[in-house]
Amino acid sequence: MAESAQATQKRQWGMVIDLDKCIGCQACVVACQSENNIPVNEEAHFNQRRAIQWIHIQRYWEGEWPHVKARFIPVLCQHCDNAPCEPVCPVYATYHNTEGLNVQVYNRCVGTRFCANNCPYVVRFFNFWEPAYPNSLKNQLNPDVTVRSRGIMEKCTFCVQRISRVRRQAKNDGTPIADGDRALNPACVNACPTDTLVFGDLEDPNSRVSKLRDKELVEGGRGYHLYEHLGTSPNVIYLKKVDKHAVEEPAHA
Repeated sequence: MAESAQATQKRQWGMVIDLDKCIGCQACVVACQSENNIPVNEEAHFNQRRAIQWIHIQRYWEGEWPHVKARFIPVLCQHCDNAPCEPVCPVYATYHNTEGLNVQVYNRCVGTRFCANNCPYVVRFFNFWEPAYPNSLKNQLNPDVTVRSRGIMEKCTFCVQRISRVRRQAKNDGTPIADGDRALNPACVNACPTDTLVFGDLEDPNSRVSKLRDKELVEGGRGYHLYEHLGTSPNVIYLKKVDKHAVEEPAHA
């Protein structure tokens, strides 16, 4: 009975990012690169603006000197319900699955980069080179994630390999998926030292991420979406920085 209920339960994975807690440490960036076998970024890649980071910390300045303040905002794939990257792919390599994830099928991608050109958040990356890892790093590659070859697009997947593993285990055990399970959380969520990132099922009214969404976004708190005016319907909700002396936070990165 538990297995049947789990199979039919509708899910929508989402994330809430509290900018009042983010300190810009980039622990999430390092964790993501390690978990998802992201190619090593060298200085030349950054100089050519071809570095791959599925999640990055966008820094911006607020105010005027001498009352200027540094602000940080983690930016990743927004897993939009109305994703502009999906309809332009000629081989259907990117699509929306039944759990609210914007999925990227690597072995179907032919590298047209149409999806990257159509993404307003600039969170899709083209793999220009065949990945090469130092010998000291080869043993830490995640066996649950493919090592992508050159010529394809990459992006955040909410660590879908973790979601799949927990789903299979819950089915075998006949138990429900626990909200906040560290085995379920994306690597960035578990690595964050300030609890900035909260991940979970937005369809579950009792989940932490759902309660935060309802309180801060639906009920008119600090919640907002990036580029909300574009109508992409993201599954990532940002919470504004709390600072009575600051100007209003911009709704974009």
